Amino acid sequence: MTLRTFDTFKTFKTEIAGRPFVVEIGKMAELAGGACLVRYGETNVLCTATMAAKPREGVDFFPLSVDFEEKLYSVGRIPGSFQRREGRASEKATLASRVIDRPIRPLFPKDMRNDVGVVATVMSVDPDCSPEITAMLGVSIAISISEIPWDGPVSGVVVGMVDGEYIINPTAEQKEKSDMYVTVASTSNLVAMIEAAANEVTNDEMYDGIMFAHAENQKIVEFINTIKAECGKEKIEFPSNDPAPEMFEAIKDFAIEDIRIALDTDDKRIRDERLKPIYDAVHEKFDEIYPEEIAKIDDCLYKTQKYVVRRWLLDDGKRVDGRGINEIRPLAAEVDLLDRAHGTGMFTRGQTQVLTVTTLGPMSDVQLLDGIDNETEKRYMHHYNFPAYSVGETKPSRGPGRREIGHGALAEKALVPVIPSVEEFPYCIRLVSEVLSSNGSTSQASVCGSTLSLMAAGVPIKAPVAGISCGLVTEGDRFMTMVDIQGLEDFFGDMDFKVAGSKKGITAIQMDLKVHGLTPAIIREALDKTYTARCEILDDVMLKCIAEPRKELSKYAPKMLTTKIPVEKISEVIGKQGKVIQKICAECNCKVDVEEDGSIFICALDMDDAERALLMVNTIANDPEPGSFYNGVVTRIMDFGAFVEIAPGKEGLVHISRLDVKRTEKVEDVVAVGDEVIVKVLEIDDQGRLNLSRRDALIEIEGMVPENTISDAPRRPAPRKDFRRGDRKPRNNN
Repeated sequence: MTLRTFDTFKTFKTEIAGRPFVVEIGKMAELAGGACLVRYGETNVLCTATMAAKPREGVDFFPLSVDFEEKLYSVGRIPGSFQRREGRASEKATLASRVIDRPIRPLFPKDMRNDVGVVATVMSVDPDCSPEITAMLGVSIAISISEIPWDGPVSGVVVGMVDGEYIINPTAEQKEKSDMYVTVASTSNLVAMIEAAANEVTNDEMYDGIMFAHAENQKIVEFINTIKAECGKEKIEFPSNDPAPEMFEAIKDFAIEDIRIALDTDDKRIRDERLKPIYDAVHEKFDEIYPEEIAKIDDCLYKTQKYVVRRWLLDDGKRVDGRGINEIRPLAAEVDLLDRAHGTGMFTRGQTQVLTVTTLGPMSDVQLLDGIDNETEKRYMHHYNFPAYSVGETKPSRGPGRREIGHGALAEKALVPVIPSVEEFPYCIRLVSEVLSSNGSTSQASVCGSTLSLMAAGVPIKAPVAGISCGLVTEGDRFMTMVDIQGLEDFFGDMDFKVAGSKKGITAIQMDLKVHGLTPAIIREALDKTYTARCEILDDVMLKCIAEPRKELSKYAPKMLTTKIPVEKISEVIGKQGKVIQKICAECNCKVDVEEDGSIFICALDMDDAERALLMVNTIANDPEPGSFYNGVVTRIMDFGAFVEIAPGKEGLVHISRLDVKRTEKVEDVVAVGDEVIVKVLEIDDQGRLNLSRRDALIEIEGMVPENTISDAPRRPAPRKDFRRGDRKPRNNN
């Protein structure tokens, strides 16, 4: 047997944020185009990049796939699924794939049609060293050293802000305290991607944080370039899929005037109808001229439209719908559109329209998570649906794709900072954004619609949040930004810079680019323009529709009460085999959730039921005070008295001498098992037993007169039904 050696094995080391960063090349996945095992702290990610040998037939785009694979063995856990193996990618894995995809995609040749597959397999996780950032750096290295044509490398880091100080790649503890968590990717000189979650930080704080991360990225790019110089393969040649220049010029000259007329409208439907005969006329003329390249004729028409839109913007300052560069499309906001939903809000911007529905539920409805980080449940969920009819198309629904998951997560991230805590609002919250019509930036419309929906539902959010996008067109050193881009400006432009936040500051950013990156000047201008537009949307439309969260919940929403009991009393509230808590739920028509720290969440459709359940819980968890009154049920009869349950699992003795206002010979003469009786707590003895009195309760609450006492007060029987604890007080007989 021959012992194999890894002659090409190489290791490269540096430090990022004071933690070791190690790259191993040549030991694993040697058949991939490029591969490396990246170790950051104790986080280990295997990254590979491979390209197909031939172009894919019949596609008009660059076919890139990016997969971030979470392996639960990386955190020492067995999957919770029935088959005990990893299933489809989790939402967090999908979001990590998108974060990696966005900075690397623009750096590939746009005319390449060979499939490229990038895979980042998370094999070990150190909570203080982000696997997403480790994977981004590993992917950049894997592509850089492969034969795949690419204009990288890129670097990525996270910047946090704790007590006003910026921190690169904050630890798990620092992340909890940080006012921002911003992922920034950079090339050697430009910012290639921004993904931000923030606690209403100012534009200046966000900009300075981005630049702080960008400076750190420059050092890492230099490190990756040293690896590329030593281990990189020669980049291969590929057949370009671009139409020949003379073909493009001929079609452009033939169709450009008609295309200008077709695009000059604010209505997407009219634009599409105008373009159809132009496509027909171009194919009728040029199919015979270019019979081998018919598929590229549509490419030429696309490029002609792009040429027209970009020239209008750069040369004339003109937008296809006639708006000013910083003008927002017509806006509308409504609430209360669905009869039985707990809260609804619809936001319309031009031909983009999103309806968001809020549903409130008990804390037991939280989403359970089975991932590689420390988050095990989620109380606030935001789901986003993008049906085909929203863009005038028809296709079957196959569940949410990566885009829907990404946009829902962005809206969720934008609103998390203003969602009240569990202590302030003990509800599980689910928002569903239904895109009814789409012509640009539906994700930010969903942010606006969600704010309306939350306030209509009575969720006491800390501040209203709005979202808006900023576009970009570049040509050499020239650039132009414009707010509220519609679909055509997104397709033909270079950037979709989405910013959400309150008047106070930014809560979320997501930046999509088609160019290699942005200069600091572009970032600064985009932040300033989106802030102005955000305030305009809030003041002029949203707050005029609903000025603040409603004080009361919908009558169809569950009513929630919460308390906290000593941990040692949890077993008494639950009872043996859950009998006590089941009895509370049955008697009060409610749901009771008990947390490990003693937090109790009570959910009922009727507030009276919830209050009764809360009193029961408090009675069980806290010994009743002598002198307090309860409505109880007789559970047992003895010769010497009756046992009365004042709360599930909590009973005391009413001695025969204290059963009635008159002398009692036999217990059965006064009460029977199952009777409801009013009792007063006399004392709790040394063994914790309750001594109760029905006699005292009848005298003090019902005003009955004891036997042999002269009084004009009428005698009345004790009430046995419909007594609400706390509804009655002892009478003043003076």
